[in-house]
Amino acid sequence: MRLKVLGLMAALLPLAACNLTSGGGASVADAGVTDALIAQVPEGEWLSYGRDYGEQRFSPLTQITDANVGQLGLAWFHDLDTARGQEATPLMHDGTLYISTAWSMVKAFDAKTGALKWSYDPEVPRETLVRACCDAVNRGVALYGDKVFVGTLDGRLVALDQKTGKVAWSKVVVPNQQDYTITGAPRVVKGKVLIGSGGSEYKARGYIAAYDANSGKELWKFHTVPGNPADGFENKAMEAAAKTWAGEWWTLGGGGTVWDAITYDPTTNLVLFGTGNAEPWNPAASGREGDSLYTSSIVAVNADTGEYVWHFQETPEDRWDFDSAQQITLADLNIGGQQRHVVLHAPKNGHVYVLDAKTGQFISATPFVMVNWATGIDPVTGKATVNPAARYEKGAPFVSLPGAVGAHSWQPQSFSPKTGLLYLPVNNAGFPYAAAKDWKATDIGFQTGLDGYVTSMPADAAARAAAMKATTGTLVAWDPVAKKAAWKVELPSPSNGGILSTAGNLVFQGTAGGDFVAYSADKGKQLWSFPAQSGIIAAPMTYAIDGEQYVAVMVGWGGVWDVATGVLAHKAKKQRNISRLVVFKLGGKSALPAPPPMAQMVLDPPPFTGTPEQAKAGGELYGRYCNVCHGDAAVAGGVNPDLRHTAALNAPEAIRSVVIEGALQHNGMVSFKSALKPEDADNIRHYLIKRANEDKALEAR
Repeated sequence: MRLKVLGLMAALLPLAACNLTSGGGASVADAGVTDALIAQVPEGEWLSYGRDYGEQRFSPLTQITDANVGQLGLAWFHDLDTARGQEATPLMHDGTLYISTAWSMVKAFDAKTGALKWSYDPEVPRETLVRACCDAVNRGVALYGDKVFVGTLDGRLVALDQKTGKVAWSKVVVPNQQDYTITGAPRVVKGKVLIGSGGSEYKARGYIAAYDANSGKELWKFHTVPGNPADGFENKAMEAAAKTWAGEWWTLGGGGTVWDAITYDPTTNLVLFGTGNAEPWNPAASGREGDSLYTSSIVAVNADTGEYVWHFQETPEDRWDFDSAQQITLADLNIGGQQRHVVLHAPKNGHVYVLDAKTGQFISATPFVMVNWATGIDPVTGKATVNPAARYEKGAPFVSLPGAVGAHSWQPQSFSPKTGLLYLPVNNAGFPYAAAKDWKATDIGFQTGLDGYVTSMPADAAARAAAMKATTGTLVAWDPVAKKAAWKVELPSPSNGGILSTAGNLVFQGTAGGDFVAYSADKGKQLWSFPAQSGIIAAPMTYAIDGEQYVAVMVGWGGVWDVATGVLAHKAKKQRNISRLVVFKLGGKSALPAPPPMAQMVLDPPPFTGTPEQAKAGGELYGRYCNVCHGDAAVAGGVNPDLRHTAALNAPEAIRSVVIEGALQHNGMVSFKSALKPEDADNIRHYLIKRANEDKALEAR
């Protein structure tokens, strides 16, 4: 019987002394982007993903304040040529604004006028989408010397000339182009470009590597999980990690991918990075037991050599997709009367961690949402005690709080040294887990070992209403010293944008509902908002040129919440993708064009003529291979097609041509013939028809 889920429960671095005109200064332009500049960013610029090495996403600019932010207006905008989720943080150097877009494209603009200077398209094959868990997104570029660096979805690291956008060098940096992708922003340290990869839902073995900024030559690599013991271990860290695994974990890679968070600490010369989930999620699917190091952890390595220094595992024996790949922030805090140089981290598992940045010593961990997967945190070691009921592979399905999307996902946090608060984009959303029976790995699609059919949302009004009510978002201002929230803003939907805080006592965040909002940083009072016409999941940034401060953010709904969560993706309102870059300043007078009308899609499926057995078989296959892109229970978000509406439901041969023969490979829908037979495609069609008719009846009530 299908599980009816009735409710988802939801070191401050010194700044260079310079004025607002520093963005065009000759000394900055002549030297290019250096380590010294990234460490002490000229206050008008934004040189790295989190602005500087500390990844605080705090700007010292004060022209725009809580007193005048109501005068903020649109200075300029640029519509993008890719209708997918937009997750990048723009960078600004020497008067030029650099962005990456979905499909790993890069553009450079005059930061004052918005004039396009150049554009680069790496021409990522659209079939790459099948191995991208969470949309064709890209989180940003890196600047160093006279180059711009971008990681591409299909696994290349590309260096471009900052002035022209011409390719200086390009290199495939993933182990293979079947299981790995790159969506994260590179970081550059001491002439080394640092990047990892995504792929922990496939057959990936996590790693982080450093490449020479001038040539692309690999300089060092650190794996995050051990390989096959028969091949020997690369270092003592891998040998130690192997003792925390069981079964033949290496056959599926093990996971632990470094898909986002990378922070360099000049104080300790350490590179700190967060690792992804263990793979498969369901430990029983591969015989995995133990803590599974170094998955769901923060790991520190020597920046010069890549040698292991310390680690702290935040989620032992991960089986819930509780990545620790969220942004890692450095700060100097007075804790217990002692000044401490610390790491601030809020991973998916729902706790704010404070660690010593040099040693990884545990200082504190406090839940910032409701948590039921763990019963507590050891106050000395910081290790979580796993709730026995959360080990779903040993018994009944389990609805976890938080869920797989995470209490805090990839959307960046911000720390203000002025208020001492950590600003978090929080998701209040549970997730149901059930172990698949007789599961076997295949060479395409997610390899999680879960039963996505048993836990799918039923066509039940009460279940849907309960799930909607329990699924929300929150902007939380967290005091890491007092270990509690200073203030909160409740939001109707999860998957809201990342955060920017400024010395003007402001916090900026975009929402899933399409508003760009400014709050007072000390109290959380809403001061200003702008309707952006599409959901905002990216994080804002701010810069200054010729005495004027600007605030910029990428607009464009998409990402994992849209593609995978179905009806819950529309919690705020029915959403669509309008991808653009928007830039604001005081007194800005530009205006967005009127949005096109929403397409009205009416459910009008053919009658269900299959058998219950066919629909069940099709639902099980849909839950394993289809729902990650087309939504839970066949209810799609706003970016990918909703298969309940496809005309192919009327034609078995049409479904087979797509699923088996790959007729739409050019759009990213590749052939699944290595895992599915023609009769499987027919069963999926029967399931879609049955589900469409159920939802049509539900809507008619």
